[in-house]
Amino acid sequence: MTIKEYKEIYASVIPHEPGIYKFIGDAENVLYVGKAKDLRKRVTSYFNKNQKVYKTKLLVRNATKIDYTVVHSEQDALLLESTLIKRYQPRYNVMLKDGKSYVYIRIKNERFPRVEFTRQVVRDGSTYFGPYTSKYRANILLDLIKKLFKVRTCKLNLTQKNIDSGKFKVCLEYHIKNCLGPCIGKQSEDEYNAMIEQVKNIFKGHFKNVKDYIKNKMIYYATRLEYEKAQEYKEKLVAFDDYQSKSTVVSTKIKDLDVFSIDMDDDYAYVNFLKVVNGSIILADTVKLEKNLNKKKEDILRYAIDVLRDKYNSVSKELVLPFRIKTTVDDVRITVPRIGDKMQLLEMSSKNVKYFMLQSQKSVLENKKKITSSHRILNTLKRDLQMDKMPFQIECFDNSNLQGTFPVASCVVFKNAKPSKKDYRHFNIKTVEGIDDFASMEEIVFRRYSRLLKENEPLPQLLIVDGGKGQLSSAMKSINKLGIADKMTIVGIAKRLEEIYFPGDPIPLHINKKSESLKLIQQLRNEAHRFAITFHRNQRSKNFTTSSLKKIKGVGDKSVIKLLKHFKSVKRIKEASQEEIAIVVGKSIAGKIYDNLKNDNRKRD
Repeated sequence: MTIKEYKEIYASVIPHEPGIYKFIGDAENVLYVGKAKDLRKRVTSYFNKNQKVYKTKLLVRNATKIDYTVVHSEQDALLLESTLIKRYQPRYNVMLKDGKSYVYIRIKNERFPRVEFTRQVVRDGSTYFGPYTSKYRANILLDLIKKLFKVRTCKLNLTQKNIDSGKFKVCLEYHIKNCLGPCIGKQSEDEYNAMIEQVKNIFKGHFKNVKDYIKNKMIYYATRLEYEKAQEYKEKLVAFDDYQSKSTVVSTKIKDLDVFSIDMDDDYAYVNFLKVVNGSIILADTVKLEKNLNKKKEDILRYAIDVLRDKYNSVSKELVLPFRIKTTVDDVRITVPRIGDKMQLLEMSSKNVKYFMLQSQKSVLENKKKITSSHRILNTLKRDLQMDKMPFQIECFDNSNLQGTFPVASCVVFKNAKPSKKDYRHFNIKTVEGIDDFASMEEIVFRRYSRLLKENEPLPQLLIVDGGKGQLSSAMKSINKLGIADKMTIVGIAKRLEEIYFPGDPIPLHINKKSESLKLIQQLRNEAHRFAITFHRNQRSKNFTTSSLKKIKGVGDKSVIKLLKHFKSVKRIKEASQEEIAIVVGKSIAGKIYDNLKNDNRKRD
């Protein structure tokens, strides 16, 4: 993807919102998944002209399109990025393929439940809170819980039978007052469970009672002038206020469901699909559907649901939708949320479908502008030359030489009425001696198209030869020899009167001087001439820099190389004194070179 393509298609439609972006390759394979606090700023940074990182340049070069998904927060973007990297294993996400999962806090499903860290969500009846992108923040909360509510940390099986039999003894945690001793009956199960309910209130965001408790403790220690302890409780309160107890990207309350949203313009409908498995978004896709005769949102959404669920083999038993529809899927529950995690998922889906629609509409407008201009010119050219096929690919040939020396030729290629410089070719004439432009044209046309046929490359729809009837006849010899005369239109353009000649027709075609098709032919001819002249000049200059010195008797290759390295050009050697030349190659050779170049200058004068 080029910088120009990015600016035309994506630069103005990617939003300034948090989310993830995907670089997609030729075969629709995901090359890279990244996260961003501001999607537009982050993605635009990849297309900086001064980009120095080779890996980034390679990624951009190999990408054919960019997909993105908008989320509610930077934390959500981080979590979704992790999920997608594990799913797609993109080749450019080397540093992220570590299989890392995020931290949860679990309230274990057991008598006298423990509150602990875990990296796996197991459906065993335990209650999970998180995930946390920062273990440090989770650790602050867990530490706060342990200090406030004295929950146990041991792994003892605290059945009533074991406690009554006196099987356990209190540990150090009891003696340092971090535990109230439920293992020896010092704390009842009801008291402990009431404490656990307060712990759950913390994670659920029911903070009032807990905050009152912390504030009271802070005031208590402050009034007793124990400022260090008061400050400690103040820090816990700040951490408590900053805590976010849930994420829209990963929620342990949600199992498997499909989220759909829809938006429409005059001609198309756009449907976004989020696939949620075990509380995690594992897939996001937006499709564009032509409305045709069916213009009802309900009917279009029903059709899209069937198509997308079948495409991604979804068997979820719940659909989250913006409105109720009669679905064709049996045993599926439809939810139209108004609050909560599911509502946030639906809002995320709706936001993504709106951005996709905006991008699609902009792309259509840009393409219409390009297609309209190119199509108009090519259609005019097709009509003027009475062609059967639209000339999407045009090639033009030109020769260049100087009194028969250094004969070269060029072939320039236009695609969709625009230069395709990567397809330009230049030729050194190999089989023709002396001045013979006709034979040179015959040679290069044969070499060009015999190679295309050999490599199974497509032939152009239109071939233009720079020259009149003679040049065109020479080109036709090669075309006929290769048997491709019926596969393309061949014309020649005479330089003086801008006359267009067809093979075997002595009467030229005169195209209106103001016609766009003639201007395109002239552009091709001029570009072929420029390309040939430039190549010829380079060849002539290259040959002169070596031959003009080598022809001097007694001057070898090593001396020539030394002189050119020192003086950089033949012109500077001519301007140098004999003593300056002698410093490089010695007095004897310097005298020969100096005398020869001076005599050469006198002859020219």
